[in-house]
Amino acid sequence: MGITIKPSDLKFKYPKDIPNREAPKFSAIPDPAPFNRDDLYEVLPMMEAVMNTLGSVDGNILDMLEDILNVMPRFIYTREETYTYLVETARDSLDA
Repeated sequence: MGITIKPSDLKFKYPKDIPNREAPKFSAIPDPAPFNRDDLYEVLPMMEAVMNTLGSVDGNILDMLEDILNVMPRFIYTREETYTYLVETARDSLDA
């Protein structure tokens, strides 16, 4: 069973794309669908997947992931690219 992240666990507040709330969200790669980094309903499952991959429940790591997400280049567009970028950047930061 993986980690569950609630909106109150997040460092930043994200808007909600209510019309697309029920649309499928990220669950695993490959996932070529666009990632909406400005939608709480997209951010939560992405952060859960990355935290599960990192094997962490540490709130400080979640905060770091949000910081990475908020400075991530805009050319990183898909869910798959976002997931890979977050995991690799976090691992690089944790290994440093």
